[in-house]
Amino acid sequence: MSALPFYDADQVFGTVDFAAAVHALDLALRGGLDPAAALGRTFAEVENGQLLLMPAEGAGFAGVKLATIAPANPARGLERIQAIYVLMDSDTLTPIALFDGTALTTLRTPAISAVAVDALAPAGPATLLVIGSGPQAWGHVHAVAAVRELREVIITGRSAEKAESLVETLRGEGFAARVGSAADAAGATIIVCATTASEPVFDGSLVSGETVVVAVGSHEPFMREIDSDLMARSFVVVEDVASALREAGDVIIPIGEGALDADALVPIHTLVTGAARPAPGQPRVFKSMGMGWEDLVVAAEVHRRAR
Repeated sequence: MSALPFYDADQVFGTVDFAAAVHALDLALRGGLDPAAALGRTFAEVENGQLLLMPAEGAGFAGVKLATIAPANPARGLERIQAIYVLMDSDTLTPIALFDGTALTTLRTPAISAVAVDALAPAGPATLLVIGSGPQAWGHVHAVAAVRELREVIITGRSAEKAESLVETLRGEGFAARVGSAADAAGATIIVCATTASEPVFDGSLVSGETVVVAVGSHEPFMREIDSDLMARSFVVVEDVASALREAGDVIIPIGEGALDADALVPIHTLVTGAARPAPGQPRVFKSMGMGWEDLVVAAEVHRRAR
């Protein structure tokens, strides 16, 4: 096999920005892609974390992401989640390119969140509260900014130092940003939870009206970032219902408590195509687990543009 092109982080972000990634994912969903028909991912427990295998196929390409989750890595100065991605031709299954999978994750996860935000959030300038201060927090600011004008960005997290550092970065990128607290949920138009928490990270009773809450941090049945009361009164969107019922503690826990009905979960493709809409004045939640088809759509877009 000849040497494959490798798209590093600079090439990934330099070829497809957040706005382009949002557009590619939105176009795929509007074009008939149904996440319920997508290939599932598998987990393997290893001594120091987890290995994730995320395959996908469609639109002339196939691909697979090998991701690792190492909870002790941040203390070592390393990323908690790392990954490599292999893109293949769908006819021959011949590998045609390799990608920095960590960069791909930092791009596609906020981008699918922004697809949901664009369909759920009221029009006009928004105040964005981000709970978390890592790469996903930074990425979500840029992705949401691709679909809504941001009058203010508020960052909060467990580490005041990291929150301040992210705020300084965002200010340098032109955002009106400040450090805040979870209490700022009361005045936020859009709330993004991008943490590794296993318990709710803010008081859901602070959320009113048509506030949009995005939760991307947990992918285990026993972990959640949103409390059951907020889930019970919200219009809840997921990428795929079956996957959410297997993996998403934000969904599984309130269902187990009788606060949420599994039949009320809305697949994102029905939201994007207009087949399902929230009631006026109702809070809206998007719970994302991250799926292999999202990696494939964005990786294929990078490859097409780079060629």
